[in-house]
Amino acid sequence: MPFENLDIHLGRRLVLDSEANYEKIVERRRGGWCFELNGLFAVLLEQLGFDVTLLGSRVHGTDWVSQDLAHLLLLVQLEEPYIVDVGFGEGQGFAPVRLADMPDRVIEHMDGLSVHFTTTPRAIGDFQHACDDLQTSPESGFVRTRVAHRAVPGGRISLRELTLVEEVDGARTERELRGEEEWRSVLLERFGLLLD
Repeated sequence: MPFENLDIHLGRRLVLDSEANYEKIVERRRGGWCFELNGLFAVLLEQLGFDVTLLGSRVHGTDWVSQDLAHLLLLVQLEEPYIVDVGFGEGQGFAPVRLADMPDRVIEHMDGLSVHFTTTPRAIGDFQHACDDLQTSPESGFVRTRVAHRAVPGGRISLRELTLVEEVDGARTERELRGEEEWRSVLLERFGLLLD
């Protein structure tokens, strides 16, 4: 399931509701952002019998720091606690990581981004302010730029407005799309996203 923020640009409000997110992501075969993807994954894991705790974090860029609870990730109790994050668009993978292997509570990602989290248990409603702000504030990157990211074998593909970037097996290619028609075509063919 791709990470994407396209509903924001279609004038649709993103919500912290598992039923609405199930309908969007599973039934309509869309993607989402961390609140939707990790939120829905937490529900799935809980229904499968796993002990799941929602965690909040800040995202750090090269010259900026997000607000508190700007990113939702999961703590899953297996034989020991693991961090699970299937909802970070600029992420480098989805494999669970032992909490014990992250004593500083920082996950380093691509492009100079990092997630700084605490192990304070959260409820989904705790993320409402950040969810609302990130989809409405003119300063939010989610408001300023349409993005879609998808993991592929050996790497990821990203679409940021009309720029398509493929990073696979250490090789990086980038090209500008010709316009909105090609953008929609790439969304469907490469990301599996059909906008309704």
